[in-house]
Amino acid sequence: MKSSCSFLGIDCSAYTTSMALVDGEERLLWERRLALPVRRGALGLRQSEAVFAHIKNLPPLWEEGAARLKDAPLAAVAASTRPRPVAGSYMPVFKVSEAAGTLISRTLGLPFYAFSHQEGHIAAALWSCGLPPGPYLAVHLSGGTTELLSVVVKEGASLEIARIGGGSDLHAGQFVDRVGVAMGLSFPAGSALEDWARRGRSGGVTLPVAVKGTAISFSGPASHALRLLQRGVDPHDLARAVETCIADSLAQALHAACVQGDYTAILVAGGVAANSFIRRRLVQKGPRLPFHFASPSFAGDNAAGLAVLAERRYAAGEEIRKGK
Repeated sequence: MKSSCSFLGIDCSAYTTSMALVDGEERLLWERRLALPVRRGALGLRQSEAVFAHIKNLPPLWEEGAARLKDAPLAAVAASTRPRPVAGSYMPVFKVSEAAGTLISRTLGLPFYAFSHQEGHIAAALWSCGLPPGPYLAVHLSGGTTELLSVVVKEGASLEIARIGGGSDLHAGQFVDRVGVAMGLSFPAGSALEDWARRGRSGGVTLPVAVKGTAISFSGPASHALRLLQRGVDPHDLARAVETCIADSLAQALHAACVQGDYTAILVAGGVAANSFIRRRLVQKGPRLPFHFASPSFAGDNAAGLAVLAERRYAAGEEIRKGK
């Protein structure tokens, strides 16, 4: 039976090594993530450092995951092999997940499916929300991405993704991290900045919103925030102002995007999408469409979406082989 099989997803992103297993009914059997170490005060890792960290993380992760295969043998493997599903998209870290997935699949004689990191995020959001195919106006918010996307789910686990707007310079996660690290928070600063913002006053500090159509700029607001920090404003108020600026910028760009297309709902994915204040304010300020947010557990980097895509691609292939 299909439910007695398992499907493996592997994602090696800029700051997290992830693996996940789902069964043939898309139920999560196991998942694990290991954050890559970043020294205090730093604003990230070089790709060479991240690649080395992933190589160290993968063996213990696979040992733990392989122990879960006794009752549900592996049927297929999927891995992130590039950042986005567009020509020329490349980052060295994703060659690590590609190599690991290829090695496991070929050793066991199983199908291997290559997806992008972005497709994994979108799939995890759709799966965690239990949503039908769409079409959706999607927002992918993270340290490396701020994009407005048109998303349609096609047959055979294919995601048709088209960029229609987003960040023109700094990404939302970079905005958060630059201000957070300047405040003395550890990188990545998202969770700690959200905690600080809870003690801040809404409107205690204001930051400019720089949006033209569906294009969002965070570099100006970030520079303004750092100047205010140097002047001694309350960091808790500033943290709330950063959240407000991100949410209001996105809401304005989403309104512009809705004029350009016909969407059934808005889907929000990526690590920054786990922020509860940004979620609430987006619903208040954004277009009057249903908002669906990735479960906070699966908003950040994870491999569950890739495991789900492996199951769906495998199931589509089974139907073709059986002539359905």
